Amino acid sequence: MTLTTEALLLSVAMASAAGLVGAFAVMRRMALASDALSHVALPGIGLALAFHVHPVVGGIAALCLGALLIWSLEYRTRMSTETIIGVVFSAALAVGSMMATGEELLDALLGVPASLTRAEAALGVVAALGIIAFVLTQKERLVMALVSADLARTSGVRVAGLELAFLLAFALTVSLGLRYLGVLLMGSLIIIPAATAKHVARSLDGMLATSVVLAVISTVAGAALASRFQRSSGPVIIVIAAGMFFASLFLRRRR
Repeated sequence: MTLTTEALLLSVAMASAAGLVGAFAVMRRMALASDALSHVALPGIGLALAFHVHPVVGGIAALCLGALLIWSLEYRTRMSTETIIGVVFSAALAVGSMMATGEELLDALLGVPASLTRAEAALGVVAALGIIAFVLTQKERLVMALVSADLARTSGVRVAGLELAFLLAFALTVSLGLRYLGVLLMGSLIIIPAATAKHVARSLDGMLATSVVLAVISTVAGAALASRFQRSSGPVIIVIAAGMFFASLFLRRRR
């Protein structure tokens, strides 16, 4: 993928959104569940390919419907979010595998870099800015609901609506990276920088800022190296993010 101005802007915006959403996903102990949730896009991608629609459109629709389904089941059954996401993930993976061929499935899992139009880049940046605005404006409410849902309710926070909004923000964040990272790796970009930030930061604001910076560095550096050595950008981005995570463990242990 050639790192054009449009691709660079979208990469930075996408990574910033991923860093913020990932920080709260890690604090909610949704690390594994978050990666599984990204696979819910597979049936939508399969349907989009079958009907000759842009696969990202199908992925977005499936992710949003999946978020609504998970939220609804969680509040009706009182089962944990991780359990419900695990069931939905398994079903989505099975359905997606049946609807797509081997090559199409691999492309959906790992992403297929392609040239960006200005309209696609603009829509992606606007969506990313919306996610960033949501997380920053709802930061205190998200933390309060995380610490104690009952306390949040007594303070006037609509916990159910807030959790649905967070799941939808997560789904939209995944959809931003479907084209370049695929459903397999986009969940990793959301979680790994946030996990690294949690390990090294000493405050919530520090964790949010560190997560964003690490996600942006991983994305931009990975895309640049992939373009330089003619490799797929997704795996390179995740390798860099994982490398910084393990480096943080080593440096922390030496202190």
